[in-house]
Amino acid sequence: MTTTQLRSRTSAVPAPGGTTEAAARRKRPGHLREQLSGWGMIAPAAVLLLAFVFLPAILGFGLAFTNARLISPRPVEFVGMDNFARLFTDPTFWRSLLNVSYFAVVVVPVQSGLALAMALLINKKFRGVNFFRTVYFLPVVTSMVVVSLLWLFMYRKDGLINELLSTFSFGLIQGADWLNDPSTAMPAIIGLSIWQAAGFHMIIWLAGLQSISGELYEAAQLDGASRWHQFRYVTWPGLKHTRTLVLVTITIQALGLFDQVSVMTQGGPLDSTTTIIYEAVRSGFKQQETSYASAISLVFFVLVLLVSAVQRYLTREKD
Repeated sequence: MTTTQLRSRTSAVPAPGGTTEAAARRKRPGHLREQLSGWGMIAPAAVLLLAFVFLPAILGFGLAFTNARLISPRPVEFVGMDNFARLFTDPTFWRSLLNVSYFAVVVVPVQSGLALAMALLINKKFRGVNFFRTVYFLPVVTSMVVVSLLWLFMYRKDGLINELLSTFSFGLIQGADWLNDPSTAMPAIIGLSIWQAAGFHMIIWLAGLQSISGELYEAAQLDGASRWHQFRYVTWPGLKHTRTLVLVTITIQALGLFDQVSVMTQGGPLDSTTTIIYEAVRSGFKQQETSYASAISLVFFVLVLLVSAVQRYLTREKD
């Protein structure tokens, strides 16, 4: 056999795992059927995402630069940055931004800390632990509208909270008109929000706690570490990824505050509880200024994106 024949015969043999094998796999009769089945499975979700997420987002982005109204005989015209110029000179927008910032600054640390404390309490094996887990999580599965209506009656001047304050203080403390006083309306909503959502983040913290190896705690106990040192040097470092998730989710939920305000205060009194989302909904549907509401939504999207990016940067893994 000559050298040329040997070389040609050797080149005809496919390399292990090479392109010849991949081409043969693609030619199998069942390969096309598998591909079609896969695309068919993701098609419903893809269509729903396209119809209810991506297309409305693109439409809202475009409407922000027009003078579109919900109901108007005038044709839609391109107005450039007019809506944004109006937005950044609107005192109501700046008040809503201040309210949301105040809400987030209070809710994020308090709610995450409370949820962590609850998770630490139920991360034990004792009789009835499942009962306490259910009780802590019960407000989460209750509709926010129902919860807001319940607390609306509790916050009334003659509601349950004021009655309890008067009873336990023997009449020395008379409760405030919580939702009709600008100084107490937002704190009242903050208290409701923390109570309702703490159970959800408790579950996330609990999952993080249960992912930490018990051998680390045994080694710490053998070294004579106290409960506080075990938490500081074992538990807290082990919750690195969990606390990033919790902080990001709580912040996004806080910036999107809407349901409580819509049900309980409608942005009042004196815009003390107006939020960015509520202002966008009010402008778009009550005032029928669709383009202006789209501009508010676009600014809100950028704000959430920036806050999330900053949080991710601050909580990143450092070498």
